[in-house]
Amino acid sequence: MSASLNRRQFLGTTAAGVALAAELGRHVAAAAEAKADQWPPKLPPVKIYKVFVGRTGGIYLSRPKAEIEKFNKYLGELEGKLNVKFVGGELVPPANIAQVAAKLKDADGVLLFHLSGHGGGAPALGKLIDAGLPTAVFSQPFSGHGWMYFPAWRKAGKKVILLPSSDWGELDRVVGLMRVGPWLRQTKIIERGGPRGTAAACNDKQIKERLGAEIVRISNGEVMKVHKAIDIKAAEAEAKEYWISKAKKIGKPKEAEIVNSARLYLAMKQLMTKHGAQATTSSHCMGAPAKGCLTYSKLNDEGLVGACEGDIDSTLTMLIFQYAFGVPGFISDPVFDISKNALIHFHCTCATKMDGPAGKRLPFSIRTQSDSERGVALDVEQRIGQKVTCAKFVNLDTMLISTGKIFKITHDELGCRTQFWTEVADARKMFHNWGAGILKGCTMTLLHRDVFYGDHLQDIKNLGVLMGFKVVEEG
Repeated sequence: MSASLNRRQFLGTTAAGVALAAELGRHVAAAAEAKADQWPPKLPPVKIYKVFVGRTGGIYLSRPKAEIEKFNKYLGELEGKLNVKFVGGELVPPANIAQVAAKLKDADGVLLFHLSGHGGGAPALGKLIDAGLPTAVFSQPFSGHGWMYFPAWRKAGKKVILLPSSDWGELDRVVGLMRVGPWLRQTKIIERGGPRGTAAACNDKQIKERLGAEIVRISNGEVMKVHKAIDIKAAEAEAKEYWISKAKKIGKPKEAEIVNSARLYLAMKQLMTKHGAQATTSSHCMGAPAKGCLTYSKLNDEGLVGACEGDIDSTLTMLIFQYAFGVPGFISDPVFDISKNALIHFHCTCATKMDGPAGKRLPFSIRTQSDSERGVALDVEQRIGQKVTCAKFVNLDTMLISTGKIFKITHDELGCRTQFWTEVADARKMFHNWGAGILKGCTMTLLHRDVFYGDHLQDIKNLGVLMGFKVVEEG
């Protein structure tokens, strides 16, 4: 897409050292404003209050006392793995439930372990649920029959996830979800060129009020200035180390163009560090000083968010999935082939670490950007057989979502450089239900979806409960 006319239009911490932003209440500091040499920037641990409920020992349908020790050991391992901090740990009884409830105000979420009980303790547990924090209740089989009373909390609209399961991996997933809200409230998004997307997503005030994230606007002139100041030798080293030496193939782009793109990445890295930002998006991404394809790819590889075309809805979607699951998103311009029951995804920028920052890089080729046949773009070969989630958080209140499985890779010259076909549940139904009747806006807004490795449907439904947004299946 050119700077003046893109395809969809045609179709219809700082240099001074450490800056800490003090925040009253639940967060001690916003780590988004981190040390200038801390890259990528890391948000502070999310604080989760743990409570054990029920009697232990030699009582019918109760857990042995050693169970609490096992849980504490498991949670200790999760702290380092998921960047969270567990506090509390009272056993109720004998602890007083009202006193425990009073301590929850400084936490970001609550994790209740139902050890035993036949229902008599449900009203007491309700006092913890009524604190209003995102809460999960983990109850293993043979922990009594109190579980019968728990669904009433969900029916009453409480922010509670119920996990009657023997799989302790459920704890990993729900704790990951509890990070999203607190981290969004500490997130800064650099935007240049003007926001695009749904009306609510283009309103900075509404984003701040509903999610807590802050939009930082910078001019393209500022980017040009920083880009020009980047040492060319540093850009050359970046280009060779991360792109040229690792590419499976390099097509038409000259080395100087790749270096210029790497220079833009270094410029955005500097600006994101300066502003303490976790994400960036730009409607100038196809113009000067360089196309943003490589920049956004590496930012996504690093666990940050780089979103093209100023798409705020997609930027927020990618942040949500990154915070919840640690995986990057692929912004797609999808088309259908109902004869193959397929939703086909393509675009000219893609992360090369679709499994997350610690994952192995996918094979990629460096090519020109398809619309303009100029600049530098990426053709990333996705993994055949990989389950994926296709989603978009729209209107700041609804997650459109579907799932699929990659079954074919193509290089059709009519599409963007990275292309892959996904088998979906019902392509015809999905075609007719695109946007589910709630998505309004320009062609880009209607078209873009974001693809993530993994089947995250149930977890996103759970996240909707914890954060208070709707989940609508398009497929």
